[in-house]
Amino acid sequence: MKILHLTFYFEPDLCAGSFRNTPLFKELKDQIGSDGFVHVVTTQPNRYSTYKTKAEVVESGKNYKIDRVKIPTHKSGLFDQAISFCVFFYNVIKLVRKEKYDIVLASSSRLFTAFLGRLIAKKNNAYLYLDIRDIFVDTLSDIFSKKRIIQIPAVAFLKLVESYTFANANHINLVSGGFKAYFSKYTKPSFSFYTNGIDDEFLNIKTNKSRDKSDGITITYAGNIGSGQGLEKVIPQAAKLLGNYYHFRVIGDGGTKNLLIQNIASMNLTNVEIINPVSRAELIDYYLNSDFLFLHLNDLDAFKKVLPSKIFEYGAFNKPIIAGVSGFASEFIRDNLQNYILFEPTDVNDMVNQIKAFKITDMDRTDFIEKFARKSIIKKMANSILIVR
Repeated sequence: MKILHLTFYFEPDLCAGSFRNTPLFKELKDQIGSDGFVHVVTTQPNRYSTYKTKAEVVESGKNYKIDRVKIPTHKSGLFDQAISFCVFFYNVIKLVRKEKYDIVLASSSRLFTAFLGRLIAKKNNAYLYLDIRDIFVDTLSDIFSKKRIIQIPAVAFLKLVESYTFANANHINLVSGGFKAYFSKYTKPSFSFYTNGIDDEFLNIKTNKSRDKSDGITITYAGNIGSGQGLEKVIPQAAKLLGNYYHFRVIGDGGTKNLLIQNIASMNLTNVEIINPVSRAELIDYYLNSDFLFLHLNDLDAFKKVLPSKIFEYGAFNKPIIAGVSGFASEFIRDNLQNYILFEPTDVNDMVNQIKAFKITDMDRTDFIEKFARKSIIKKMANSILIVR
């Protein structure tokens, strides 16, 4: 059995797609053993322009090969990402044109990796397993809701691509239960719901005792700084209202980072710190030296369906979580976590009022960690892929 594993992000990149697909590949090659071969086609690390790391162009072993395609540098804008994907698309086709696969596994957040998987699966008459991490048509429709001249033709085209891709898949895994209703129109594929989870790096961490609050309260966000997060709409405003006793630390990069910096500067704030992406070892130290861990999704209907991977990462720590989310993510936090502040996206006043009234305590989350350890989730997911043998 030969498996093609398509993913735009893979180790050593720093992002949810990489953290999901790298352990999935490792589990697949371990489970398949000498009975098969896993061919990963991915990119050279490219998620953040401010985080540079090198990776082998080709890696191989007894039952696997990893090809990393070099793509142009991008700053997470739609246009430059589209160019980067076109380069990826062309090179993937070139790499696999003489290969024969039994299973095509495509992990996709922006639809076109899934579309590429569909094309290759059709050519090989292969079983198509899609791992869907976002609903791209939904998200793009919301982002361009005020630019109808772009929205209408773009969404019409993307719906055709989506229908061709999803309607012809054999199996679709959805990382969020909030996607279920949207995908109910596709009746051919079978479905599963293997979520993101907590990576090994965040397990068995010796958490610090409660921090001394005399020097102030530190609120940490780590991850993408893009239109999907809308940090520029909440962090500067909250920092202004809370005052200098509260310190916001933002670790990451993305398409709206400059806008966030501009808003901080225009409000003359000294209690917001921007840090470029760091390694996961460094990130753990930042988390341990925080009083709150913060996440936020922009106020768009599409984001009411998603389940941010950051929830699992934060949930591995005993720190209280501040989450500006709604819909399925809000329900998930209420059902599975304790010690949190929930507020509607962009509702800065509610966020600030809750922070001021919140009694900061660290709380053990052993049950959550055991339930959502990525290793266990990935083991089951890999088995569901290989069971078609």
